[in-house]
Amino acid sequence: MRGWYDRRASEEDRLAKARQRMLRRHIEGRGIRDARVIEAMGAVPREEFVPREHLRRAYGDGPLPIGMGQTISQPYVVAWMAEALELEPGDRVLEVGTGSGYAAAVLGRLCEAVYTVERHLSLADAAGERLRRLGCDNVHVRHGDGSGGWPEHAPYDAIVAAAAGARVPEPLRAQLRVGGRLVMPVGVAGRGQVLVRERLGRSGGFTREELGMVRFVPLVLPAT
Repeated sequence: MRGWYDRRASEEDRLAKARQRMLRRHIEGRGIRDARVIEAMGAVPREEFVPREHLRRAYGDGPLPIGMGQTISQPYVVAWMAEALELEPGDRVLEVGTGSGYAAAVLGRLCEAVYTVERHLSLADAAGERLRRLGCDNVHVRHGDGSGGWPEHAPYDAIVAAAAGARVPEPLRAQLRVGGRLVMPVGVAGRGQVLVRERLGRSGGFTREELGMVRFVPLVLPAT
């Protein structure tokens, strides 16, 4: 029995060191400055959100497959998008694309409530169970079409999409409060994607900033 406990302690120690190394190299080392985002990234155990076969790569700065053709985003991108949302503790956030639930867990440490929508039922169920087990009680998961948002809880202070579309879906814009921020990768697979941040002004118009190039799985948009 002692050998089993020793191996478990050794693995936990390795993961803890890997998490701190991630913070130094890939979060702070790549320019993330928001202290609350850095703290949240250090508090959420990413190893709980990756498949067991990828456990040793949990804190590498790269995406990992989670099934259904989806991925868990690299740590830097999760931190970058969280920082771009400019969250305050009392904010309410809509996330499109729950995936494993990792980004939602990080966001949940930065705001009052997270409402996250996942179109793959198996991923939504697994993420919901995982988040409950980890005590992320302010994160609410729904199975459905994320491009339509979650209107029952709108308006949101911030909206983030973890999948790229050729355009920002209008239902998401409609669910943002005045002064709110929407962060989403925009572009077509194979032609380049840009992470954009839109803000809703008091006049009802949106301003847009381009934050940098990214690569995400595609957001399935309804036909128009």
